[in-house]
Amino acid sequence: MKTGLIIRHTPYEGIAGFREPIEAAGYVLDRIDVTDPGFAGLDFNASDLLLMMGGPMGVYERATHPWIAHEIERLAERIDRGLPTLGVCLGAQMIAAAMGAEVRPGPVKEIGFSPVTLNRAGADSPLRHVADVPVLHWHGDTFDLPEGVELLASTAAYPHQAFRRGSELLALQFHAEMGEDPRFEAWVENGPDFIAEGGTSPERLRYEHGVHGPGAVASGQAMIREWLRGL
Repeated sequence: MKTGLIIRHTPYEGIAGFREPIEAAGYVLDRIDVTDPGFAGLDFNASDLLLMMGGPMGVYERATHPWIAHEIERLAERIDRGLPTLGVCLGAQMIAAAMGAEVRPGPVKEIGFSPVTLNRAGADSPLRHVADVPVLHWHGDTFDLPEGVELLASTAAYPHQAFRRGSELLALQFHAEMGEDPRFEAWVENGPDFIAEGGTSPERLRYEHGVHGPGAVASGQAMIREWLRGL
């Protein structure tokens, strides 16, 4: 039996559309929130697959969220061991920080559905499934590219949208898991100021979610299926 552990940084940012391909690949999934009492003693190396999801906090907000430093330290140990790890948005930023890269506020708030641009490496990777597909962006932070990784995708505002190391590590700044999950409404309701700073509106985001969401999830699931086959 293969095991997968989801680390959730906020209740409304879960695994969403990625659950189906991961469970279909034979993983039995468990979940822990960073607010759970057991998180402080969590063994990051115990599961076959670690899935680190998004959240509204920044990696650099360690004084406000003391668990961040603990998470980065334990994550670094897992990465050093070469154990399969997937990070999405904040999860990707955590991976970058655990590998020694700086995470900081980005130039703009990038919010809404739009495609990422794949480079040659990205086009030859599982990300080929999201080529030209509008996927959800919901971030305001960026990161330097860690040493020893391969950049896969960019956007005009955020040149580091995805990277990998070998077959076992994949970091995605964008949310290809989201598009059909009803918790999207909680994202909208909890982020009015963030949405306004991103130059869009709740109405626009709901419209884009309805139009682009199913296609984004289907392409994201295909991406994850291929990535898992390569582990």
